[in-house]
Amino acid sequence: MTRQQRVNRISGSAIAQARTQGFAFAITAALAAGGGLAWWSFQPPNVPSNVTPNVVQKPQTPATTQSTTASIYLLKDTGKNLELVPLPVEVNTDQPNTVLTAAFNSLLTNINNGAASSTIPEGTKLRSIKILDDGIHVDLSTEFTTGGGSASMIGRLAQVIYTATTLQPEAKVWIDVEGKPLEILGGEGLEIERPMTRQSFEENFSL
Repeated sequence: MTRQQRVNRISGSAIAQARTQGFAFAITAALAAGGGLAWWSFQPPNVPSNVTPNVVQKPQTPATTQSTTASIYLLKDTGKNLELVPLPVEVNTDQPNTVLTAAFNSLLTNINNGAASSTIPEGTKLRSIKILDDGIHVDLSTEFTTGGGSASMIGRLAQVIYTATTLQPEAKVWIDVEGKPLEILGGEGLEIERPMTRQSFEENFSL
């Protein structure tokens, strides 16, 4: 092989290699450009940091207050005896202590409603009422023990026991006066069982 042939062969090989490398570079550049375009195309739009998303909040449903119907008890004179007459009292709560407090406050102010009346002396106040594990504890002011004969005493005792058990008819009732246990009621010495229930009242007293 002559010197000129060797030069031509080297030159041709170099040109072919350059062409190959150029083609590969072109493909790489094209892929890079295409990938960059694809990346740019799928980028989410920039949201300014000072824009607050518009969040729709559902309106809140106002809480409903559940009411409770209790009963207070007055007395009706039938001509032969006294008869307990229940009168409904609507209280805007379902809390038992609050319901009984409202019922007693109504009882102590309802002296007469036309058809029935109360033998509880006017001015009697509810000092407290509590529902405990052993029953319902009622504490009344000293006016509760004043005035009237035995029929009046039995009548007011029934009013207290039945009103106190309006939510729990089988409950036991403990009656106090000015914070002290009520054991004897009235000048005639009406003995009060502790505790009392509707059943024990009916077994020991008659209206």
